[in-house]
Amino acid sequence: MHLDLTARTPFLFHSTVHSHGWYQLAPFQWDEDTHILRWAERLSDGRTIAVTATGLQNGVRAETTVALTDAESDELRVRLAWMFHLDADFSAFYARADAEPRLRHCRALAQGRMLRSSWVFTDVVKMMLTTNIQWSGTKRLARALVDYYGDAANDGQRAFPTAERIARSRESTLRTLGLGYRAPYLLKLARDAAAGRVDLEALRDPAPPTLEVRRRLLALPGIGPYAAAALLALLGRHDFVPIDTEAVAAVSKFFYGGAPVGAKEINAIFDAWGEHKALAYWFWDYSYNKPGF
Repeated sequence: MHLDLTARTPFLFHSTVHSHGWYQLAPFQWDEDTHILRWAERLSDGRTIAVTATGLQNGVRAETTVALTDAESDELRVRLAWMFHLDADFSAFYARADAEPRLRHCRALAQGRMLRSSWVFTDVVKMMLTTNIQWSGTKRLARALVDYYGDAANDGQRAFPTAERIARSRESTLRTLGLGYRAPYLLKLARDAAAGRVDLEALRDPAPPTLEVRRRLLALPGIGPYAAAALLALLGRHDFVPIDTEAVAAVSKFFYGGAPVGAKEINAIFDAWGEHKALAYWFWDYSYNKPGF
């Protein structure tokens, strides 16, 4: 069966999928020839289904190889709307970007949305996997978690594991999978989430001020300033630049002639963009591609 969802315009499926490196991380599988995104999704009733998504003129079409109940269909619609930011409004950002030659492309390419997972827990874990590691390592770790802990769909694809599934594991097992120093952080995060000591899904709520949400992110095990800023962007809050080695390299090369830079210099460049700071940084035309987030 298929589900068609409409997005707030402008919307381009390809731009959203390629907004950052998440489409390269398991359980996502991207087919560059057909422009189809595939993954397995574990629903609230415990059923795991295979999903494919393609772009419509102003939205997304999702297809499953199995019939869904009305409740499952409604749940999948909500998850898809979240994953692709279908209701997001970037008109204020575009109004400013139109006047900046290095961002003028954003409106035409419908840039601003960032592909995210259906669960905040998944994105927090994936973000944890991006720190202090090459992008190839991040991909390897995401695949290892999915293959070892993920529930299988009818076609054999596996979903990203739930907090409850990882919480029942051991630190030694996570280390065997290559998590290294991240193992105790991931295990604590999973156990806290599974036990209800932290409510990661509550981070979707747009009401709390960004500084409060940032504080809650920084309190999570294994999440530092870079990861918190990147997660804020995924949550639709763009007040902080996610400063990592890629940010340092890009800003140093483009704005400072290759001179050494740090957080102070990077923020000085983008502070004027205010609540759109991360968008200006991320979609700026540096004339080279960044591989990860």
